Amino acid sequence: MRRERLVVGLDVGTTKVCCLVANVVDGIIEIIGMGMSPSRGLEKGVVVDIGRTIQSIRKAVEEAENMADVRVDNVYVGIAGKHIRSINNSATVSITRPDRIISKEDVHRVVEAARTIPLPPDVELIHVIPRQYIVDGQEGITDPVGMTGTRLEVDVHLVMGSVTAVHNLVRCVESLGIRIAQIVLEPLASSMAVLSSAEKELGVVLLDIGGGTTDISVFRGGDIWFSKVIPIAGEHITNDITVGLQTPIEEAERIKKEYGTCLVDSVGDDEKIDVATIGGDGTKTVSRKKLAKIIEPRVEEILDLAMQEVEDAGYRDLIPAGMVITGGTSLLHGIVEFAQQRYGIPVRRGQVPQGIHGLRDIVESPIYATAIGLLKYGVEGRDFARMQATRGRGGGGLLTRLFGWFRKFLRG
Repeated sequence: MRRERLVVGLDVGTTKVCCLVANVVDGIIEIIGMGMSPSRGLEKGVVVDIGRTIQSIRKAVEEAENMADVRVDNVYVGIAGKHIRSINNSATVSITRPDRIISKEDVHRVVEAARTIPLPPDVELIHVIPRQYIVDGQEGITDPVGMTGTRLEVDVHLVMGSVTAVHNLVRCVESLGIRIAQIVLEPLASSMAVLSSAEKELGVVLLDIGGGTTDISVFRGGDIWFSKVIPIAGEHITNDITVGLQTPIEEAERIKKEYGTCLVDSVGDDEKIDVATIGGDGTKTVSRKKLAKIIEPRVEEILDLAMQEVEDAGYRDLIPAGMVITGGTSLLHGIVEFAQQRYGIPVRRGQVPQGIHGLRDIVESPIYATAIGLLKYGVEGRDFARMQATRGRGGGGLLTRLFGWFRKFLRG
């Protein structure tokens, strides 16, 4: 029987808010609506102005609704920020029934034991992701239900975040009458959009370099082993250009995209560009090599900080598939070649996966990787336990339901 439903991904980033609406038929994703607006009210992935954040989300959602001719009332929302941290944990339970057949209840029991860790009052769980199950010492099991054994173990990846940061994001979305299907770690979402199964199996590091944060995740054996968010990314490059060339920030962003490169040696000494001056009263001519000399050290710093996190976690020698770079900053000229030369590993730019239909020509850029990953997560995600804050929320709180009813009333 044909199975059809709507899935909506909402990427609330530091520089942009992107909403994608997809029609999913028998697991096939067809994007039918897209909305994007400048992000106002976030710094380094964290809400600092609720009112302006709500306005940015509303604009992106309404654009997507109008294009798709649907009402959005349920979304998968990405979260990042330096407050995010993760650990790996494990637990074991005994199978005491006479037939020793492992049931769903046993799986729930062992995962619940693995997720039970002491947390500070200002921290809550966002994800509990089983990496593998082990039955009587046999490793690598993805679904132990129906197997026979006396001891069931699980290895899980736990992702945690600040209660305040999570709840502020939830409040911004729910104030528009939209329910949250799940909060999703942005590195996890991006990985579903741009990494191949072979890369995840072999061992790979994914860097999603956005505007305010760089999301780091390491995959091995098909599952996530490490995740971290660092508060340095593309905005820092733009700010460096603003200061170095004494130009407005909007102009700095433009010339970064049009003329920027992190390969100083690839730029000729005679290459010149025109740059607007501060105050908007004219332009000046500067060397493109000077621009590259501003960009290169900041890119070096971003990549080095990310790789240092990977090394500190003990995974530097466990990524034979190399590095995949995605996010808006991945479009910077020369960044793939720069990373290859610096670390001596395979590096590629993340691309939208095959199997995404509909508005593919619009969303094929890496800047949409997280939003597309959120759609794929909504279809394929296998997170075992929902964020604690969503427990008992059901169809949303009273405020959410009232806003939802009011929006439907206004739109007929």
